[in-house]
Amino acid sequence: MPTEAADQKHIFESINRDILDKANEEHLTLKAPPGISEELVYMISRDKNEPEWMLQLRLKALEVFKKKPMPDWGPSLSKLNLNEITYFAKPDAKETKNWDDLPDDIKNTFERLGIPEAERKVLAGVGTQYESEVVYHNLKEEWAKQGVIFENMDTALREYPELVKKYFMKCVPITDHKFAALHGAVWSGGTFIYIPKGVKMKIPLQAYFRMNAKGMGQFEHTLIIVDEEAEVHYIEGCSAPQYTINSLHAGCVEIFVKKGAHARYSSVENWSKNTYNLNTKRAIVE
Repeated sequence: MPTEAADQKHIFESINRDILDKANEEHLTLKAPPGISEELVYMISRDKNEPEWMLQLRLKALEVFKKKPMPDWGPSLSKLNLNEITYFAKPDAKETKNWDDLPDDIKNTFERLGIPEAERKVLAGVGTQYESEVVYHNLKEEWAKQGVIFENMDTALREYPELVKKYFMKCVPITDHKFAALHGAVWSGGTFIYIPKGVKMKIPLQAYFRMNAKGMGQFEHTLIIVDEEAEVHYIEGCSAPQYTINSLHAGCVEIFVKKGAHARYSSVENWSKNTYNLNTKRAIVE
């Protein structure tokens, strides 16, 4: 009888890394130098034209990050040099709701991963992030008419500032651990979902996060609010090519499930061996 280890080995070997490891040339409009600093935090916030309260949260998170020790309760992080990570990079692509408007290299990357086909067949909405920025986001009209909000986090911060402020990093506080603080300081992109009271989405929403450049860090923030008696299924996918230097993924997922509501969260992660995946995911269920 096959052992659990043998089953896991079979699953790993069945993954087509040729698709996942194919990297594109870098086409970026902005790439921060490696390392984290107060100047970097100001640059990110200024580039996104954020409200003052978000800038202050970032700066406070940076101070917490500097004081917190590296975690020692998991695998060794001794080979992860945080000063060598690039914390912010903007692809040469504006966010669009039209798939054909994406640059060919980005579009081809997501098509290899099956994103357009999945959207057409079974999904209510799709978002895709490339490096630090969301490049595509779309929600089917039937759900938008029912009040469902499915946006990238940067847009949500501009269009629904009070709602974001009420919930942002309340489930996972910046004081939780070193990488939660790091995330709070340099987060970029991600997904914001609000399901109104009584709305039951029977078709999933999906987002896909792709790192392409070597030595990158990706810090998307996922914030899901499911109001009373509502229902949603959200699927995330993540991947990165394999390089000879390390990459870092330190995203954050916060899910708030109100009375009588139901939220289902699924994550399919195909990181390469040199990617440190240090996510924090948490839910508050009433």
